[in-house]
Amino acid sequence: METYSGAYGEQTDSAKQQERHYYLLSELQTLVKDLASSFQQRLSHTTLSDLALALIDGTVYEIVQGLLEIQHLTERNLYNQRQKLHSEHRALKQELVRKHKEALQACKSHNLAVLRMNQQAETEALEQRVKEEQSMMDEKIVVELDQKVVDQQTTLEKAGVPGFYRTTNSQVPPSHFLPMEPGRLHSYSYPLYYS
Repeated sequence: METYSGAYGEQTDSAKQQERHYYLLSELQTLVKDLASSFQQRLSHTTLSDLALALIDGTVYEIVQGLLEIQHLTERNLYNQRQKLHSEHRALKQELVRKHKEALQACKSHNLAVLRMNQQAETEALEQRVKEEQSMMDEKIVVELDQKVVDQQTTLEKAGVPGFYRTTNSQVPPSHFLPMEPGRLHSYSYPLYYS
């Protein structure tokens, strides 16, 4: 009798997994419909089915959740760095304005033209410095975010998620570059699997 109930339990689990697979496949197909047709053509039914199979046990969700946390921490850190640089630049500009006002107040009228030329040169030099530092910061941010995308791709490839591989080519299917948001599929996953 135990053998019979064990086989029946396996059948039930298998049926639940199959039901979950169909559900996930359906959700993936719905998500793909929102993509441009050129990308839809690259995501075959087989690829979507393999991806749905990879999603069944929840491991991929945990991996994506970890990658999301890393991504958010990185974004927050980069944002804070840029804000700090912006604050430093604002303080430098305010200090220069204060210094210029003091110099103008103390200046003799016959030196005023020379002082204004020097102040204009100082202002332009500071503006150029600010522009260069902001540009370098923005480049650093882009490079770091690009590296996070590559890290995410590599992690998902190593986890065996179908269709993921390391690339910096923007012509690949958009699954490589879409913001990581596992919630839509994940929110419906457990009731079907565990019910």
